[in-house]
Amino acid sequence: MKTNDSMTDLRETIIHLEMKRSVEGRMLEEQFHLAVDSMKPVSLIRTTFKEVISSGDLKENIVSTSVGLAAGILGKIIIGSVTKSPFKKLLGTMAMFGITKVISRNPETVNSVGKSVLKMIGSTFAGRGHPA
Repeated sequence: MKTNDSMTDLRETIIHLEMKRSVEGRMLEEQFHLAVDSMKPVSLIRTTFKEVISSGDLKENIVSTSVGLAAGILGKIIIGSVTKSPFKKLLGTMAMFGITKVISRNPETVNSVGKSVLKMIGSTFAGRGHPA
């Protein structure tokens, strides 16, 4: 009698473990497919784009980076265009990257200076009879 009960318990345990393995196997397979999908370039771009869009600082970051880049390019033009020396042109390129880096790391300053410049330009045009 004990042998029959033990065998029945053993069979039930085996069936239970096989079902558990099957369910966990399916879950593992689903996780694998999700991981593979998330590593596809399109998915990475989509996720990054969603993160950027959800960031409230997007407009400020774009403005700061654009102003930094413009200032860097202007610096390079000023430094690099006055000479034909390759070394001085290299210095101009380095200055461009340096200026861009400094400006992009200080967005508050860039925004306040940018607003001041825009107000100054606006008041100049307003004084000439042009709409601000």
